[in-house]
Amino acid sequence: MSASTTLRVGMFSQQVRRRTVVVCALLLVATVLLAGAGLALGDYTLAPGDVVAALRGEGSARDHLVVNAIRLPRVALGIVVGVCLAVAGAIVQTTARNALASPDLLGVSAGAGAGAVAAIVLSGTNAAGAAALEVIGTPLAALLGGVVAAAIVGLLLRVTGTTGLSPLLAGVGVSALFGGLTSWMLTAASIDDAARANAWLAGSLGGRGWSEVAAVTVAAVAALAPLIVLSSRLPALELGPSIATSLGYRVPQSVGLLLLIAVVLTSVPVAAAGPIGFIALVAPHLARLACRSPRPPLVASGIAGAALLLASDLVARFALAPLLLPTGAVTAVIGAPFLIWLLVRSRKDPTQ
Repeated sequence: MSASTTLRVGMFSQQVRRRTVVVCALLLVATVLLAGAGLALGDYTLAPGDVVAALRGEGSARDHLVVNAIRLPRVALGIVVGVCLAVAGAIVQTTARNALASPDLLGVSAGAGAGAVAAIVLSGTNAAGAAALEVIGTPLAALLGGVVAAAIVGLLLRVTGTTGLSPLLAGVGVSALFGGLTSWMLTAASIDDAARANAWLAGSLGGRGWSEVAAVTVAAVAALAPLIVLSSRLPALELGPSIATSLGYRVPQSVGLLLLIAVVLTSVPVAAAGPIGFIALVAPHLARLACRSPRPPLVASGIAGAALLLASDLVARFALAPLLLPTGAVTAVIGAPFLIWLLVRSRKDPTQ
């Protein structure tokens, strides 16, 4: 029996391993169950039938308010942000050919955070542009900060190389640089703006609405559309620049476009939900291990990121109830031991 099968959607066809299809299906089921739990559980708990009725526009006005106006934007944002961060992590790990590489560890999230904090602080000093900066300015400022951070890391890695701990050390330096810039802006900001920015820097899905969901979704669609074409270059790029060049690929252009997509998929979610670390690192590894793939599979990584972020948000809501934890704190608790495990594993096996 063949281990692969061919998926066809219209004129598009792609050969995929059957194990990957099964893993994606299981991850989708887990994501749906976690999303259902996010909609049903809380101070006002609903039965599954009531949740479905509210989603269909039926049931009581109270159920409709709780599900569609309060909990559904949070769950939707968790799914979109999780997919974006995980796919960005899979792209960076594959193009850098380093298991320790991810946008948050490379300082891209810190750069995006500094850009978003700048927009928040400026919105407090310019009343006329405050509304525009809230909806449009913050994502663009975060994207600019992420691009600048990625450019600095790229220059550093051209000198140090992308193997071993070099990406991690470059990321630590860039994160410290933008972390210091963020602290300076918070010190110079008004008390109200500093409090607003500090709450955002904790990284959370709470208190967000459909405007944040729409901004991240638009960025995700804009970035994932070209990725459908560029993803065919990832297996060749993983083999190294010389082999990819011999196969006819323009390596610098391909790597540049893929990393730009990764920066967009990292920066805009940061603007919407704050810095949520380690999803970009952990989810691709979980997908790769589950699929037994030599590199992180993009689709499985994205679904794993959504499931992981939804699970982390449920822990943030209920672990110390009635106290609500920032979702970013939970992902850090999960991701830090995983990073230590990766460091130990890379020391034992430098090829990983």
